Amino acid sequence: MKNLMKTLLCTGVFVLLFACSPFQVRSDYARNVNFTAFKTYKLRIDDLELNDIDKDRVLNELSKQLKQKGLAVAENPDLVVNVKASYKKITNVQTLSPWGGYWGWGGHWWGMMGFGMQSTWTNNYNSGTLVVDIIDSKTQKLVWQGIGSGISVDSPSQKRKQIPEIIAEIMAYYPPVRQKTDKK
Repeated sequence: MKNLMKTLLCTGVFVLLFACSPFQVRSDYARNVNFTAFKTYKLRIDDLELNDIDKDRVLNELSKQLKQKGLAVAENPDLVVNVKASYKKITNVQTLSPWGGYWGWGGHWWGMMGFGMQSTWTNNYNSGTLVVDIIDSKTQKLVWQGIGSGISVDSPSQKRKQIPEIIAEIMAYYPPVRQKTDKK
């Protein structure tokens, strides 16, 4: 009974933490891999094109999360952890009609006759994505991938806060929980 209560409490906390997340996080994994066999890792950062400050934020949080998962750093590791970063320019267009458009105040005739002015504005910003690839070092095959997007790249204070948060959310899915529908 105590274990059931602990499980329910942990699940509830997990849902509350990630239900309001500003990030889009997803993961995928090889269904035939025994993740409990992996004990060591090595970070590979060849593909991590970030400034030194952000790179340190990513690597520090990723190392912390992997350690919490019971993995240790090694020169001849079971896993190679590769991190990639990218961003894309987003244009957000919003339109506001003071009379509610054709069906607002005064019925649809006000809009049809041109009364009221619509205001349209755009907001351009960059949205960042982090990808964590976990590779079996013996087979050199990808066994797990986590992707998180929605980092506010243009704001240093937001990045300082968001990078550790998104890495933690991505790594919450590692090791994967095998579903009943997964077949070996």
